[in-house]
Amino acid sequence: MRVIRELPTLAAGEGDVAFTIQAYEEFVATDTTWNEHSHPWHELLWNAYGTSTAVVGNQVWCITPTLGLWMPAGRLHSASAVAGTAYRAHFFRYGTESALPDGPVAVEITPLLRLLLERLEEPGLSARSREVSEAMVLDVLAPSPRALMVQMPASALLRPLVDAVRSDPSDQRTLGGWASVLGCSPRTLTRAFPRETGTSFARWVASVRAQHAVRLLSLGHEVDVVADAVGYRSASAFGVAFRRTTGLTPGRFRTR
Repeated sequence: MRVIRELPTLAAGEGDVAFTIQAYEEFVATDTTWNEHSHPWHELLWNAYGTSTAVVGNQVWCITPTLGLWMPAGRLHSASAVAGTAYRAHFFRYGTESALPDGPVAVEITPLLRLLLERLEEPGLSARSREVSEAMVLDVLAPSPRALMVQMPASALLRPLVDAVRSDPSDQRTLGGWASVLGCSPRTLTRAFPRETGTSFARWVASVRAQHAVRLLSLGHEVDVVADAVGYRSASAFGVAFRRTTGLTPGRFRTR
């Protein structure tokens, strides 16, 4: 069973707020989807544990305990989370200055950032301590060099390929194989992929596999089972690819 929640579309800065940073957290007991919506404040999404997904236009972002997502105020997005996820949302007053860009961007949830965000939730925190802690949060917020993001191609040419790989990330077909299936030349696909996704077919597939692996690991599947499910011939090869993408080994991610 999947729960669907409806949220409103609000413009950036709509309404006045008294906070600079305000936290919200929730444990998701059932697979849950949120409709496309927007907030009047900036939002930092991350998980205490489990995995969730945000869709912004043609971009699909995976959110984990170590990799969050900065969502600028007023930006339309939808989201979903698997059962057992404890997600966190920290809202930042519109107009708050940080080193983050105007668009969605991955943010590494470092131990320091996590401690600072948790400090803001302490009961009885003095106004001065809150001011200092909020300033430190804004100081350490920075884009991550890694992002569990998949850019979805929009063309009808690539749609069958995209749907098949996302449905079964273990699919081993090359661009040459897909060219035969789609009735076009490999050169056509080689040109179309970076034009529509900003990356090569091989890297795009690796990102799809990483997102799928994160979801399976968060559900408690064993590393070797996940490796096979996402198309790697060995757990060690999967481990190397997973760490390159996420910064963590599969075993380390699974125990977080």
